[in-house]
Amino acid sequence: MSGLSALVRRLRAGRPIVVVSGLPRSGTSLAMKMLDAGGLPVVTDGVRVADVSNPNGYYELERVKGLERRRDVAWLGDARGKAVKIVSFLLTWLPETYDYRVIFMERRLDEVMASQNAMLVQRGQQATAERDARALYDEHLRQVERFLARRACFSVLRLDYAAVVAHPGEAASRMAAFVQHPLDLAHMAAVADPALYRNRSNATSHV
Repeated sequence: MSGLSALVRRLRAGRPIVVVSGLPRSGTSLAMKMLDAGGLPVVTDGVRVADVSNPNGYYELERVKGLERRRDVAWLGDARGKAVKIVSFLLTWLPETYDYRVIFMERRLDEVMASQNAMLVQRGQQATAERDARALYDEHLRQVERFLARRACFSVLRLDYAAVVAHPGEAASRMAAFVQHPLDLAHMAAVADPALYRNRSNATSHV
């Protein structure tokens, strides 16, 4: 897209919507809390309350579920200039009417699955078979990456969850520069709590 075309698009779409995304249990709630602490308005409804799996809250909006098959997209206009959490499975249903700055949280798949299973067990539900889930997640993440790369309405910042916890100040600076909003970096960095980084992998490589 040319510079002029991009400018025209921004004028038509208005302020971008900041979307925090990733697989469930990949650090999306942490990213939302950091943006909130930094002073960026966030779109949440408090329906899903904090629990032992996420003691600092989920930062979710129930209406996000209505994005599937675009049953409910009316609220997106009011989300411009704000941050909202949308799991990666729903990104493909976002209309191209708006511009989106997507902060995509990445985490080792073995950690994601361990965290998800720990939450399921906490709720008295059956854990998921790791081998089956990993194959599905691998393919899903590849599909989402291709989808985002091919659409002009998306700009993407990828952040590794482990790196955010280890170096929150650096992550806060990158987030602030990406969303192009003056944020309180010190407050953002203070949110990251290493004690909540559970289900750590011993491996050093990341996916």
